[in-house]
Amino acid sequence: MWSDRLARDAQDWADHLAATGRYDHASPLQRQGQGENLWRGPRGYWDAWDKIGFFVDEKRHFRPGQFPDVSHTGRWNDVAHYTQVIWPQTREVGCALAHTHDEEVLVCRYFPAGNIWGHRIDPAEHIARR
Repeated sequence: MWSDRLARDAQDWADHLAATGRYDHASPLQRQGQGENLWRGPRGYWDAWDKIGFFVDEKRHFRPGQFPDVSHTGRWNDVAHYTQVIWPQTREVGCALAHTHDEEVLVCRYFPAGNIWGHRIDPAEHIARR
């Protein structure tokens, strides 16, 4: 479900990244239990669905399993955006965009956060339990 609160938090961080030129995740203390996906690219080149699509495209490397052992490549960070998007316990999402002269920064926040070490993620199991 869309969360205005998460969108505001995402906007604050996106504005910070654009203003400082940084490209870092907010600290766990700043996120207060929220997961976070970041995207950065040239301004005006991709629409919102394309930007989110970069997160979802990581599905091609995903395999069900116990996080972080969830990637065909052996590197969990190859699927970390995707797994946060589909994390079964996440109930809220909010995203925001900020601009520099040449770039756009997208921040999406999720609550509760996903990508929890030792937790199993298998979308087929989640659907079967519904």
